[in-house]
Amino acid sequence: MKFYYVYIVLCLDLSFYTGITSNLDKRIQDHNDGKHPDAYTFLRRPVELKWFEKFTNAQEAIAWEKQIKGWSRRKKKALIAGDWESLIEFSKNYTEYGHPDSRKTK
Repeated sequence: MKFYYVYIVLCLDLSFYTGITSNLDKRIQDHNDGKHPDAYTFLRRPVELKWFEKFTNAQEAIAWEKQIKGWSRRKKKALIAGDWESLIEFSKNYTEYGHPDSRKTK
């Protein structure tokens, strides 16, 4: 069975990069070796793997990668930390729930 990995790395400049691969160890090594000079991570090396999820369905993995790439930094940090409560809070629609600064704290 073939596996696909969606992953998040922390770059030297403290930005996050989200990607997909079928060989996680090799892909992280490629990032750190600078195999692709045009890649986002090339000038931001070394990178450190912070989170990954394994999939058996390529289309599902691609969908997750695209979804995570659209997330805010704080939402990615919540995912990495396994902070599900914050992840849900950061997912709320401002139109429906108002801006987080205007919400009452519990």
